[in-house]
Amino acid sequence: MKIYEIEERNSKIIDELYILWEKSVRATHLFLKEDDIINISKYVKKYLIDIKHLIIAEIENNIIGFIGTENKKLEMLFLSPEIIGKSIGRKLIEYAVKNYDIKEVSVNEQNINAYNFYKYMGFEAYKRDEYDSLGNNFPIIHMKLNKNKS
Repeated sequence: MKIYEIEERNSKIIDELYILWEKSVRATHLFLKEDDIINISKYVKKYLIDIKHLIIAEIENNIIGFIGTENKKLEMLFLSPEIIGKSIGRKLIEYAVKNYDIKEVSVNEQNINAYNFYKYMGFEAYKRDEYDSLGNNFPIIHMKLNKNKS
């Protein structure tokens, strides 16, 4: 497996990541309705283009996951559904902590598996927002990396 930052964000790679994002969201964000996914999807490609660091994990030239980071914060982590639970997410987080000094992450409160994964990775909740960044009624838990666990 290779993990590296994407230098050139052409439409082909953005489209590929968008497809992976949608598959991942449908497999993990079971609290979202179809209308929610459609609404959120309108912003995904812009986020993929604008995020400061976009890092992918690939096996045999197939992208299996990606993360986006900015200002020492993990802004996104999405994995191909078939590799969830196979340590790829852990490896991406470890890469981000080591190479981008990641100290924070935010997670949907309803996404219990993701919340528990971030806790396992050493993050601790410190704040809760009632709405997500788009103003949707999906509470967000903000987490900081515990220095003793990193």
